Amino acid sequence: MTGSTGGTTSTPQPDPDRPHDLVGVGIGPFNLSLAALAHGVPGGLATAFYEQRPDFHWHPGLLIEGATLQVPFLADLVTLADPASPWTFLNYLKSRDRLFPFYFAEKFHIQRAEYDAYCRWVSGLLPGLHFAHQVDSVRWNPERRLFEVDYTQLDADGEAEALGRSYTRNVVLGVGTEPYVPEPLRPLADAPGVPVIHSSDYLAHRETLLAAGHVTVIGSGQSGAEVFLDLLRARPAGAEKLHWLARTEAFAPMEYSKLGLEHFTPDYTRYFHALPEHTRGELVPRQWQLHKGIDADTIAAIHDELYRRTLHGGWPDAVLTPGVRVRTAGRVATTKVELHLEHLQQNTRSRLTTDAVVLATGYRERPVDRMLAGLDPYLRHDSAGRARIDATYRLVLDASVTGSVYVQNAEKHTHGVGAPDLGLAAWRSAVILNSVTGKEPYPLPRRTAFTSFGLDAREAPSIPAQGQKLTPLTQNV
Repeated sequence: MTGSTGGTTSTPQPDPDRPHDLVGVGIGPFNLSLAALAHGVPGGLATAFYEQRPDFHWHPGLLIEGATLQVPFLADLVTLADPASPWTFLNYLKSRDRLFPFYFAEKFHIQRAEYDAYCRWVSGLLPGLHFAHQVDSVRWNPERRLFEVDYTQLDADGEAEALGRSYTRNVVLGVGTEPYVPEPLRPLADAPGVPVIHSSDYLAHRETLLAAGHVTVIGSGQSGAEVFLDLLRARPAGAEKLHWLARTEAFAPMEYSKLGLEHFTPDYTRYFHALPEHTRGELVPRQWQLHKGIDADTIAAIHDELYRRTLHGGWPDAVLTPGVRVRTAGRVATTKVELHLEHLQQNTRSRLTTDAVVLATGYRERPVDRMLAGLDPYLRHDSAGRARIDATYRLVLDASVTGSVYVQNAEKHTHGVGAPDLGLAAWRSAVILNSVTGKEPYPLPRRTAFTSFGLDAREAPSIPAQGQKLTPLTQNV
């Protein structure tokens, strides 16, 4: 790092015979946050982070022009744990000589493309990151009392070039999520030449979609709204030929009130983790509007664009229908797709023929069963067969394993809706590093929300013993 970015604590590079303190699997925003904060631990940590992609990119298919993050710029990789870090977003702007333009822009929510550029700046300067390295397995070596991390180094074409192994005391999994395609549409999405794509690949297929006669967008979240808005703006008035379908009962706004946002604080995370397992399992689906709704500004922009197209009479050729699920789907001739639909409230069915489909159907946690097969005898599971994860984001392992395996964005079932939220990235990284070091290189706030999410058991009123005489609240005079 140059002097313009401030001083950092160097990361010691162990020789081949010495183990790492921490090895990260995957380099997305969350493990990049962890790597950046690990770089600033006093005394240094011996770390290595491996990523099979050749370089850093964050949702490149959804970097739609004008699309913004749904969290403030302070939710960068490090600020909420260490605002003095050289890896802050503001320091990125300073390195690009853009602080004053940003100051006058008065933007609290930055564009997604700018967040991606910031992360790529960090990934290009931070030591200890190894791209084009695919982790194949993680095993516990009881003799050495270390984890073995086997990886394959890939060449420019993604082919195996060399094999390697790292030894480490601790592992953190940050492999992220993968696009989810509903079962009825998987055969079409996998078929070559059929225009059924996931929204994660939207920009790569945008020109094809703009040229299609009719396009259907499926999904009621932020991605679906942004794709629909982008297509709407780019298609001629009166000939939009768009459908937007969703299973939810409405195209609902995301909960963005200030007290509502306190569900994305460490206070709520700790509260949620302490709840009984069955309560957590029932709670998460009911909280969908906290993280699966649509930004109110995006909803307003869609309505404004639709309204603008009515100024000279007539209505835009755009159909927006919530409460609909896709039962089955198939190909018509060679170029069209037929969707068999069911309206959940009306209990009615119909068919829709379209030229292209964009699936804004979200993401699922990427399975790591194969990678962690060597740890399976040591893993502890809950009643639903999911990994048990403690309050410090560690997988609960057999007591014979003295090292720790941490997870990032794989703990919604134990830590709640904040698991995939960028606003908790730096705090979670700090929790993990405090646990790894057994110290407190990053002091954490004792309180982060005005809301008290539960009753303090110590304040519970005592129940009088049976037969005890009670003092009346009022007396007759």
